[in-house]
Amino acid sequence: MAIAVVCGMLPLILLPQLPEQRLFWVLAVLVIVLWLSRNLICWYFALAIISFLWGCWHGTALLTQTNTLSQGDKQVIATVKSINLSHHDEQKVLLAINQLEGKYLFPPVGVFVIWQNGLKPFCAGQQWRFKLRMRPTHSLLNQGGFDSQRWAIANRQPLSGKIISAEPIDNSCNLRQKIVTMIQEQISTYDHRAILLALAFGERALLNQQNWQQLRQTGTAHLMAISGLHIAIAALFGALLARALQFSFPVHWIGLGFPLLFSWLLAISYVWLAGASPPTLRAALALTLWLALRRFGILSSAWQVWIWTLSLILITDPLAVLSDSFWLSCLAVAALIFWWYWMPLTLNQQKSWRGLARRWLHLQLGMMLLLMPLQVGLFHGLNISSLVANLWAVPIISFITVPIVLMALVTSFIPVITSWLWYLADLSISVVFFPLNVLQKSWLTVGKNAVLISCSGWLAVIIWRFQWWRSHTIAVLTLCLVLWLFSYRPQEYRWRVDMLDVGHGLAVIIERHGKAIIFDTGMRWKTGSMASRAILPYLSWHALNVEQIIISHDHKDHSGGLSELMAAFPQAMIRAPFFPAINGSQRQQFIPCRQGDNWQWQGLHFEVLWPHDLMQRGKNDDSCVVRINDGKHSILLTGDLEKSGEYQLVQELGNKLTSTILQVPHHGSQTSSTPPFLRAVKPELAFASVARYSPWRLPARKIVLRYRKNNIIWRDTSVSGQLSLFFFDDKWRISGYREQLMPRWYHQWFGVREHYE
Repeated sequence: MAIAVVCGMLPLILLPQLPEQRLFWVLAVLVIVLWLSRNLICWYFALAIISFLWGCWHGTALLTQTNTLSQGDKQVIATVKSINLSHHDEQKVLLAINQLEGKYLFPPVGVFVIWQNGLKPFCAGQQWRFKLRMRPTHSLLNQGGFDSQRWAIANRQPLSGKIISAEPIDNSCNLRQKIVTMIQEQISTYDHRAILLALAFGERALLNQQNWQQLRQTGTAHLMAISGLHIAIAALFGALLARALQFSFPVHWIGLGFPLLFSWLLAISYVWLAGASPPTLRAALALTLWLALRRFGILSSAWQVWIWTLSLILITDPLAVLSDSFWLSCLAVAALIFWWYWMPLTLNQQKSWRGLARRWLHLQLGMMLLLMPLQVGLFHGLNISSLVANLWAVPIISFITVPIVLMALVTSFIPVITSWLWYLADLSISVVFFPLNVLQKSWLTVGKNAVLISCSGWLAVIIWRFQWWRSHTIAVLTLCLVLWLFSYRPQEYRWRVDMLDVGHGLAVIIERHGKAIIFDTGMRWKTGSMASRAILPYLSWHALNVEQIIISHDHKDHSGGLSELMAAFPQAMIRAPFFPAINGSQRQQFIPCRQGDNWQWQGLHFEVLWPHDLMQRGKNDDSCVVRINDGKHSILLTGDLEKSGEYQLVQELGNKLTSTILQVPHHGSQTSSTPPFLRAVKPELAFASVARYSPWRLPARKIVLRYRKNNIIWRDTSVSGQLSLFFFDDKWRISGYREQLMPRWYHQWFGVREHYE
């Protein structure tokens, strides 16, 4: 039954669209027919279909709520969910909408808003009456990037909004906010206070980027989230405390029930302190199932408990099937069970105290081998030192830091004791980080080709267990060779061009033979840039080496990621029509971008068509215009060229501008794409880099219609996400991430459609 439930939910991951109401009724009738058959197999199929319909209903209901809430300004009553950690203005705050214009919503829908200056300070638990202008979350969709739209649906937080008006109904903060505020004051002087808050309450907002990168690249990031491991430690801590209390009980009171109940209560309290986030709730459900089985003496295998837990989680929260954290937890536990059963130690090694170190090494080795596909798929890299890092960090965090944090929370109203406990916890974290700086240097960035090879750990265990390496040596060697060849099979296309989805900005990657040239680097803001958010993950996923970076002009939405890309590829040449802000050692790598320059790269011919001279500061009409030609197909990259530049190009070059593909100038603004320019270029396809929620309402509807009237195919990143052009010997093909590369129901546009349709 549990397998049927899980199999029924899995299609939600792959469906391009949720089924319509007519199909719902057809499947409901099929369920009745299967149930009346009185055949056990048919009953299982009926249960799988019921699970599928249950999941689709949840998805449809959430999308319906999202579409309703995003239609104009709405009067809502909402509860503040975010914990106030910094007391700064302009914070991003999560609200749970409980009522919409007098009608209750269940379950509540999450919306992120910016807490504006002038409003009273917020804290978790407050209730407010808001007038909100909301819009659905719209993810940047790129290969190798983070899928924020899928995350938003999985966590039932599909909206972002602007506060039009706000009136407090209940100003009182909840108990968790009060405890967090008190603890934050107690640990304000410690170096690792951000990590202490993460371990105590699951609040990771204060963790800096350097710490996150260090933890990810050493394979220890899982320790900084309140996961099943931490909740299990809390339950173990509660069980040991209960057993200690039983020393004072009469003999007839001593039994298994009290320690199990006490451990469950402490674990649930820890889940509450962690904000009852979806990962902690899932861990609590798993722990509750395991304790119930123990309490009632039900014998079951580890695999049975695992599949029962999966089915219970998906029944209670069907959209969890879209959650990366859900699959991380499930696959990590599956890897543990698989390793323990298929690569067991001897009985003496499993039970003796002398074999404790060997058991720990055996366990961590298995986790490193079997979780390698997740490490490569999520973080695009491997660290051969992650085994050492986890051997060092896991026991310290799990058996020293977390218990001390729990004791500090329990004794938080006794300042003398709790101050010492927080000091010891902070000291233990310092010990954890001591070797990580060195171990981080072993990080190796790998791309999508390594995903299949990273699964070889699972294959190796199976081959070892069945002794196939002895009985079928040639077959095993052939399998390994096929696996390697399949991972590094040659591409069918000759070369490709990818316009990344970077919102308002531009980033184009020209790729051939594992090498790349980047045309523009996207936007930059105070805390990051599109280089780190979209460009570098894409380059890592495809294992590309950047040899040249072309900056069209000196505007932040085109040159913002230059410094980060130069740090990642210090040998790359820089070409621009102005002097970019680069340090002295990189000056020799600078090449002016001027009309008449041309060069060959990987068999492709590059020619600069504009501007005439080098500028002090490149503006829109000074954009570096580059034409790339493979002898049959060509592409014209224009940056933010405007009318004046287009007219001059047409006058000077005329039909020499003719190209197969055109990058739409200036994001489809009315200041560009003049009729004479389009007639001179005569492209078959035009693709534009635009944001769905552009404050300038780009692309202009007038411009889109102009392209279509000229029989030019129009594609843009706001609708399609990443746009990939593949060039073959005699043809070309374009694919959009949202429609062709990854067409999923949770990737589609929600709310109002594009304004130029």
